[in-house]
Amino acid sequence: MSYFTVGDGQLFYTDEGTGGETVLFVHGGTCDSHDWAPQIEPFMDRHRVIAPDLRGHGRSSSVSGGLAPHDFAGDLASLLDQLECGPVVVVGHSLGGAVASVLAVERPDLVRAVVAVDPGYGFDTGFAAEIAAAFRTPDPVGVAAAVLAAMEGPEVEPALAWLPAWHRRRTLGTSPETTAAVFLGLFDAPNEVTLRPAAEGYLRRRACPVLTVSANASLKAKGIDLDWDESVSPHPYSSAVAWDGVGHWIHQERATEFNELVLGWIAGLPMH
Repeated sequence: MSYFTVGDGQLFYTDEGTGGETVLFVHGGTCDSHDWAPQIEPFMDRHRVIAPDLRGHGRSSSVSGGLAPHDFAGDLASLLDQLECGPVVVVGHSLGGAVASVLAVERPDLVRAVVAVDPGYGFDTGFAAEIAAAFRTPDPVGVAAAVLAAMEGPEVEPALAWLPAWHRRRTLGTSPETTAAVFLGLFDAPNEVTLRPAAEGYLRRRACPVLTVSANASLKAKGIDLDWDESVSPHPYSSAVAWDGVGHWIHQERATEFNELVLGWIAGLPMH
């Protein structure tokens, strides 16, 4: 395991595997790189795999500055520059999908492709305003735990019945300051990265291929569909899929199916 210095803090990451495309996994808000446990070993068989904990999450310390997608993307750019390993395929879940998109727009030299897993963008401004207001509270951690609990899958297999408790306990272990800042960074207006319609122009600036994997329930809550995802991913190799019967953590609930989809898509990426 390794740490790298960003400003006045240190961020934890792992760097394992060799060969093929380098894959950078980016977790969601109030989560950590453990989220990718079902992916790391299967992907290591074919790729170099880098999995960091974002600032203020997991084993990474807090860092002076913000906790918006641009801030996290800046940290990851510094990591990739330090490791001299770009361009990489960035696989981002939730907040991580927004972070991956910012990295692709602002540092296209570092990003080969993006896989956005139930990404934290595409929200209507009215819906986002309601969520943002809920986080201006003395108990943002409690609000986050409730919001994320409502996004658990409706058909989780018995063998994965422990997932909701794990998700909840990690959220409860995140500081109130980090929790509030992360969710306000996603939902507070104005926000060109995550909120429609401004996000549409920003996301179209991703020149690389984008694979979007969403839960149908999430698309419905956002008020968008696969056509919208395809419209903001202009590269001809881009693709968007949506699954029924899953919650927000698609890559955990249906790990085998998810891994096959993403590994196959990466294998088919067009030449540089």
